[in-house]
Amino acid sequence: MELLQLRYFQKVARLQHMTRAAQELHIAQPALSQSIARLEEDLGVPLFHRQGRQIRLNSYGQAFLAKVDIALHALEEGRREIHDMNGTERGHLHIATTTLARFSEMIRAYMEEHPEINLRISQVSTEEAIPLIEAGEIDFCYTTPPIDKPGIGSVPLLREEIFIAVPPHHRLASHTLINLSEIADEPFIGMKEGTRLRGMMDQFFSSRGMKPNIVCEVDEPAALRSFVGAGLGIALLSACKREEASPLVLLPINDPNCRRTIQLAWLEKRYQSQAARSFREYVTHYFAKDAKS
Repeated sequence: MELLQLRYFQKVARLQHMTRAAQELHIAQPALSQSIARLEEDLGVPLFHRQGRQIRLNSYGQAFLAKVDIALHALEEGRREIHDMNGTERGHLHIATTTLARFSEMIRAYMEEHPEINLRISQVSTEEAIPLIEAGEIDFCYTTPPIDKPGIGSVPLLREEIFIAVPPHHRLASHTLINLSEIADEPFIGMKEGTRLRGMMDQFFSSRGMKPNIVCEVDEPAALRSFVGAGLGIALLSACKREEASPLVLLPINDPNCRRTIQLAWLEKRYQSQAARSFREYVTHYFAKDAKS
């Protein structure tokens, strides 16, 4: 049994697709298939159910994958710690983000202070972020909504207010506060289902036993603001888009308390290099200082 076989098996097991695994591993599919076959021969049991070109882990494969994940993770942690000790790991960070809210400004400020850091950034969904964290494939995830799972550490960075955006001449434009119950029948411009802002909208309304009257769905905030400005409806808008909202009027929501939390999350058992520890301290301080200003 070779280390490379275990890495190949892990990739095939995660993707459940031999061709895609071969492409990501940059090897020929026949060579990958032979490697998996030799591993199964060594173990004395098949690890996959095979039906034509489709494969999926069987009970043996699931049990073996759990141990392979632990073993490869431990080896990677050892490699990182040794490299950190001799100084070769200090300049590398992989950050995933589920939102760009306030992220670009923070990263730009960080890179200006730490130009020696080799930074890799991946934009992912929350559903994609959790397995990446648990597999130890990223150092941190900048995320909203917060991730609350055993083994995943986190620190809240900021709580951001969510507003109701209305056109300047809307009947509600002169209000200083608004309750969702007052706008239950208003036509809403909403983000498409599956987006974070749409999820928040549905959650806020559901908490008061209501459903938003959505007349138009869009896939980007710029379109949402455009349709609101055209008078087609009103919408939820986060505080980070406040400067881009003009000439729309943003109304604070009194009930319910409509806010979202952005956090920095990481795998607690993952070894953190000097660069990772420094980054976490920087980001925490950055948003704490910003909250006081």
